[in-house]
Amino acid sequence: MENKHVYRLQGLSCANCAARFEKNVKSIATVKDAEVNFGAAKLTVIGEASIAELEKAGAFDGITIIPETERKEQKAAPFWKKKTNVLAAVSALFLLSGFVAAHAIGETSLAAILLFATSILVGGYHLLKTGINNLVRLQFDMKTLMTIAIIGAACIGEWKEGAVVVFLFAISEALERYSMDTARRSIQRLMDIAPKKALVLRDGKEYEVDVKEVMVGDTILVKPGQKIAMDGVVIRGESSVNEAAITGEALPVAKTSGDEVYAGTLNAEGALEVRVTKRVEDSTIAKIIHLVEEAQAERAPTQQFVDRFARYYTPAIMLIALLVAIVPPLWFDEQWLTWIYRGLTILVVGCPCALVISTPVAIVTAIGQAARQGVLIKGGAYLEEVGKLKAMAFDKTGTLTTGTPEVTGVYPVSHINEKQLLQIAAAIEKQSEHPLASAVLSKAKQWQLSVDGMEIREFRAMAGKGAAARVNGTMYYIGKPSLFSHLSLSETIHTKIETLQKQGNTVMLVGDETSVLGMIAVSDQLRPSAGKVLQALKKLGISQTVMLTGDNATTAHTFAAGLPLADVRAELLPEEKLTVIHGLQKQFDRIAMVGDGVNDAPALAAANIGIAMGNTGTDVALETADIVLMGDDLEKLPYVIRLSRKTLRMIQQNVAIALFLKLLALLLIIPGWLALWMAIFADMGATLLVLLNSLRLLQFGRKRNSEAKGG
Repeated sequence: MENKHVYRLQGLSCANCAARFEKNVKSIATVKDAEVNFGAAKLTVIGEASIAELEKAGAFDGITIIPETERKEQKAAPFWKKKTNVLAAVSALFLLSGFVAAHAIGETSLAAILLFATSILVGGYHLLKTGINNLVRLQFDMKTLMTIAIIGAACIGEWKEGAVVVFLFAISEALERYSMDTARRSIQRLMDIAPKKALVLRDGKEYEVDVKEVMVGDTILVKPGQKIAMDGVVIRGESSVNEAAITGEALPVAKTSGDEVYAGTLNAEGALEVRVTKRVEDSTIAKIIHLVEEAQAERAPTQQFVDRFARYYTPAIMLIALLVAIVPPLWFDEQWLTWIYRGLTILVVGCPCALVISTPVAIVTAIGQAARQGVLIKGGAYLEEVGKLKAMAFDKTGTLTTGTPEVTGVYPVSHINEKQLLQIAAAIEKQSEHPLASAVLSKAKQWQLSVDGMEIREFRAMAGKGAAARVNGTMYYIGKPSLFSHLSLSETIHTKIETLQKQGNTVMLVGDETSVLGMIAVSDQLRPSAGKVLQALKKLGISQTVMLTGDNATTAHTFAAGLPLADVRAELLPEEKLTVIHGLQKQFDRIAMVGDGVNDAPALAAANIGIAMGNTGTDVALETADIVLMGDDLEKLPYVIRLSRKTLRMIQQNVAIALFLKLLALLLIIPGWLALWMAIFADMGATLLVLLNSLRLLQFGRKRNSEAKGG
């Protein structure tokens, strides 16, 4: 693999600048490829390039390059200390001085003209430099439009107008930059969650070391009140841990020996000794940050449309401005200066700042805010799509239920007793990762039954049916009653199975190759929030909610009896769940699948939106699903739908604001009612309204959401 380097960017002001910067970096001879993530302000370079070369490529926009590994040590300059903002302030002083001179000795006096010209040069130096370079290269963007307008204003003697345009444009850009930085801080806050140092225990002594030097297998000590520095498993101690950084849930979670803990979470009470299971770059929080940043880089369908529109819109505005400037004087004998001025005003009004920023700032803000609430949305497309859903399918075990089933009864039907039956079942399930296997092993431990001395060979899992293994020389099976369909089961066994299933139990038969030895009843518990979440989804317009499960129909319907589900599909193998999803897609067009991300991977991938419960197999969930509920909190589902719809409404409002104000300004130009400075003020106003509207998403979901109540 070629050398890959990742950098943080400071000073990246606009989406067009990001595209140009990416093009400049790719043109460096030693660079094989490059990608700029505007939302996350991040540059990925394949190949070699020095910091000096990269900063030269971004000099047109004053971009500063910071290696990824140094991002925490670097602090952005305060808003009032940034070079462009300082120049804007100096430009404002010359502008005010120009107004004073114009009032005292006349706008056409040499002193007034010089002061206005100085204001233009100081405040518009970078703008004019970029715009002129763009003109030479025939690259047309908002800076090109502004450059033509400013130079044109100076050429026809409108120095004051040109200076005001420069100043207002500088303010507009500063506000845009500030707003994007504010949106990006949601990710910066995630980056700052995990500690940089860890207390490592070696030979009975404590050593404070950089987290990058901690290896898998090391033991770290986490004292009360400290944040956990690495992902790992508790090997000694008991405490409660606030996992809000990962799950968005502020209630502490009890932790004891054998429990998993995550980097960036807060140890509240007792001291914990944790065996490290992942390097710092592979931690759950690191993966979340990476995926959120990648999600912010993915353009939503609305943004793709706006970007395509802007490519044609800017040249069209230039053509309209040219026609307005020359047609009336040439064909209708109008005044040249008057119509050139109006043409320049059209260039300023037509600046697509507000339109271009209307979507990305909303998407970046929404995805970052969702991540802080424990919901990982892996792209703008998924954020848009989830708000359009009309149907949603749910896995049962681990999704609608808690995912921690318990053995409720052990029933031998042959020559062996309860303990012998459970011990055989535990021996088979020892190598299984199925939730029901955990229930069997937990019950065996509770009964103090050990399988350590037993010879266990030839284990195999049969997807959707059960498992088998050779125990002490005999092949045993455990699984659904259908696994033993080749045997003749007695009426007593059938009756017992039906009775247990009607009580809401999942029944597993245990047997050898010739007979059934007994059965084990296991029951899972519904999540307390399941019913009200489904009711809330119904109120939000999710008309079809379907439960998909591999359990038998009786057990499935018993669980579903108290839930507002539209349909229940039972006894499904993984591939049959896939078939059901395809059928629902044909019926309802768009459907989401909510599962645990482990055995539901095919269905999650096939659905329009795959939503995974993040605590159950976090790595698999992060890789498979489009949206991950990091805290396994179903109440986040209505939150995600409402966030999606609110974001879509804001994007639509933003586009409407930008287009309406521009259309209104264009109509005012023709009769000459709109001055050049008023045009840029209108453009700046549109940009500011769009940004402020989008940043309202930062408040969405800050308090504990009450979506489960509906609405």
